[in-house]
Amino acid sequence: MERQEMSEDVTMVRIGQAVMLLHAGDREEARNRLGELWAEIGEDGDAFHRCTLAHYMADTQDDAGDELAWDLRALAAADGLTDERVARHDSSVAVRGFYPSLHLNLAADYLKLRRPDAARTHLMRARAVSDVLGDDGYGDGVRAAIDRLERRLSEEG
Repeated sequence: MERQEMSEDVTMVRIGQAVMLLHAGDREEARNRLGELWAEIGEDGDAFHRCTLAHYMADTQDDAGDELAWDLRALAAADGLTDERVARHDSSVAVRGFYPSLHLNLAADYLKLRRPDAARTHLMRARAVSDVLGDDGYGDGVRAAIDRLERRLSEEG
């Protein structure tokens, strides 16, 4: 009988370790580790790695312009992803499920940068693709965040 084993994706493990640091409050160390990984992966590296890393690297930024740049990198990498590539990491995830969060993050970035029209554009995109989200904690959280940002935008005119 043949036994098939999935090899561990060392890059995703390292990204996960940096994310744990970020969630524990050590933004600087998370930023440093993600920066080192980005240098290894490069602009033309694996799209899944680039998307994931850029998505989290944005959260480590102190400057809203830098955060926007990383979120734009994450979106560009997602545009180069296939479901087949994502399934090698998690077979229950599809690329289209990335877009609500990616557009939500961009909308928040643009709002921070006082660019409400761009924020509304990405918020509309997030809402338009949010139907792909499951009825679970993650999906509920993203939909709630879309609603909150929509209220903030309407309050700000």
